[in-house]
Amino acid sequence: MTNHADDITERARRIRLLILDCDGVLTDGRIIMLPGGDETKAFDVKDGHAMVMAQRAGLPIAIISGRKSSVVQARAKELGVAHLHEMAWVKTEPYDKVLAEEGLSDEEVCYVGDDVVDIPLLRRAGLAVAVADAVEEAKQYSHFVTKRAGGRGAVREVIEIILKAQDKWAEALARYVD
Repeated sequence: MTNHADDITERARRIRLLILDCDGVLTDGRIIMLPGGDETKAFDVKDGHAMVMAQRAGLPIAIISGRKSSVVQARAKELGVAHLHEMAWVKTEPYDKVLAEEGLSDEEVCYVGDDVVDIPLLRRAGLAVAVADAVEEAKQYSHFVTKRAGGRGAVREVIEIILKAQDKWAEALARYVD
């Protein structure tokens, strides 16, 4: 783990794609099973709004999840997420597919994860981020650990770091303060 401000800022400047795990990153990791086999999850509205702001600023977003959920599909559609890959037991496969589709390299990717299944992507990403409540092993392979927990504003924190490093934050805020 790095967490040195100058290194994080330099890495964030190069980011052209944000890839997120879902459970434990966009949510707090809890899954509530409903009758009939469906499930429900809670998302932080500040994370969602930051995702919209990031995309408006030209930063595409992908979600790679090991589970399949109609709730995640609906949330991704609502937020205009460019790439959603579910049932990804081996996350490197959809990761490679998204990079090929976007024409990007590992150095241009920020990956945010929380568990050991995320380590292969954390090891590759130009900016590897673990949420505050991630397992220690994921934190060890990250350049940065958020102050906020998964499902509690961690994604917003990461997006602000990237947009500020790229001098796009003021422009992203302009529609609200001008």
